Amino acid sequence: MAEAVLRSKIAERHLSELIGVDSAGTGDWHIGKVPHEGTRRILDQKGISYENMTARLVSSGDFEKFQYIVCMDNSNGVNVRKLPGGDKAELLFFMDLLPDEEVREVPDPYFTGNFEQVYDLINAGCDVLLERIIAEKL
Repeated sequence: MAEAVLRSKIAERHLSELIGVDSAGTGDWHIGKVPHEGTRRILDQKGISYENMTARLVSSGDFEKFQYIVCMDNSNGVNVRKLPGGDKAELLFFMDLLPDEEVREVPDPYFTGNFEQVYDLINAGCDVLLERIIAEKL
């Protein structure tokens, strides 16, 4: 969901040629699959494309390719830190972008079923992240 939302925000600002975004998981159970139906449903409601998105596994090469690695929860952070080369990209925790929110990890909507709550967090956090990228890197 975060990849699709951030891509949409980047495109709205006509920055797609300057800012790339990708997402990856730390578990291999969804590799090659399209986003979950709940994610697709809410993105469809919001008019946000998820075309050509399939799940992949995070890799050491991501630290070379990207300036930021953004983790949705502490478990993701632990797994990402175990990868070699982990000091080349800046590691961020998504909810650190939203310090006034009570939750400190992005809830997993596959377990909670609350895709709307997750969308709201993702939408707000992506605004902050994009402004940070623009301010620091462009």
